[in-house]
Amino acid sequence: MKPVTSPTLEPRAWQRMLSGRHLDILNPSPMDIEIEDIAHGLARVSRWNGQTKGKHLFSVAQHSVLVERLLRHNAPKLEQKWQLAALLHDAPEYVIGDMITPFKYALGGIYRDIEDRLEKAVHIRFGLPPVLPEYVERSIKRADRMAAWLEATQLAGFSAQDAAKILVKPRGIIDVKLRAQSATDASAAFLHRFSMLGGQTKPR
Repeated sequence: MKPVTSPTLEPRAWQRMLSGRHLDILNPSPMDIEIEDIAHGLARVSRWNGQTKGKHLFSVAQHSVLVERLLRHNAPKLEQKWQLAALLHDAPEYVIGDMITPFKYALGGIYRDIEDRLEKAVHIRFGLPPVLPEYVERSIKRADRMAAWLEATQLAGFSAQDAAKILVKPRGIIDVKLRAQSATDASAAFLHRFSMLGGQTKPR
């Protein structure tokens, strides 16, 4: 009897999205990126590897909305397009997931390279420059650190003392009470902010 063999499958680096788009993760085209796919994916990707309190996971979509809110508080005079950039700052994670910082360092440059290509494609798709101005990057990073501190101390089980060992507590942090949302609610909130910020939903 001849051994049963499986047909050879061609290697692929693309993923089919619910929109029907096929996104090449290694060489992404802005034309294959849809905001609904981003919102759906980010709402189902957990922060802190899912090690958070509450009925629902704290998603990257909810984190992104939080970061955009903190950016508006910190820098209310920033142009609206930079607020949109803050909302989309973790958009690549809708296809490559959210990895905790120590693991990203362990993977080295390959993860950052893939993330960077996806980020540039997302920016182009929604009318942003591929590379953000340095002052905008700094503002988003500050809001991102604020969000991480709030999440760590409210949801991820860190005391302020423990959080201070791995995170830098940004000055001027505001008191925001966090509660994890369902994936449906997190996705809807993300899309609402996208719409409010004038995000382009159709390719030019």
